[in-house]
Amino acid sequence: MQATNTTVDPAEVAKFEAMAAEWWDPNGKFKPLHMLNPCRLDYITTQIAAEFNRDLSAAHPFAGLRLLDIGCGGGLLSEPMSRLGADVVGADAAGGNLPVARIHAEQSGLQIDYRHTTAEAMAEAGEQFDVVLNMEVVEHVADPLSYMTACQQLLKSSGLHICSTINRNPKSFAVAILGAEYVMRWLPKGTHEWHKFITPDELFVLIEQSGLTPIDSKGFVFNPISWQWSISDKDLSVNYVTASSKA
Repeated sequence: MQATNTTVDPAEVAKFEAMAAEWWDPNGKFKPLHMLNPCRLDYITTQIAAEFNRDLSAAHPFAGLRLLDIGCGGGLLSEPMSRLGADVVGADAAGGNLPVARIHAEQSGLQIDYRHTTAEAMAEAGEQFDVVLNMEVVEHVADPLSYMTACQQLLKSSGLHICSTINRNPKSFAVAILGAEYVMRWLPKGTHEWHKFITPDELFVLIEQSGLTPIDSKGFVFNPISWQWSISDKDLSVNYVTASSKA
């Protein structure tokens, strides 16, 4: 996992390695991701289908597409992408996550190439993908622009980059840190650092500076009454996701 340059923050990696065994427990430390996952998958599959003219009603609509799930964790996104037919590489700087991911994929009858590596190392090795999923990672790296540039380099021409993160404002502090970590105790205290959150304007600048073209953005909104997430065209105040393409 050696690279000349890396944006990995060892303290951030340690946080997630400490929780590795709980990835597939829907009521464990990753409960928020399990709850959010249907929304994430809805957005991801819709964007990929539109970009590559795929029919989501087909048995394996993403067959022939090579996809990278960077910061794959236990494989919550890698596995459904594999089931849809994509050739999936799941990469994570937190090596402790990968045994969990590999065992679960094997139990599920899926062939996923899980690697303990970084975006920078894969870019330096000349890896190329049709789709790069970059979900809830950019707020944990030491140098967001260098990291986003590596993600851009990993894309083939006309490739699709999907990136989600958390907005930085008083509401996100109240919801994502005070609410999720202190009140609901969905996440261990200190999982997120508010000053590392990224506003949509800042992310769009990073996307463009890295050489990508923004094509879409949506919000992920949690309803405390229905206890469900939904996709919003307008509300990007806390969790949000973007799609961008490479010329």
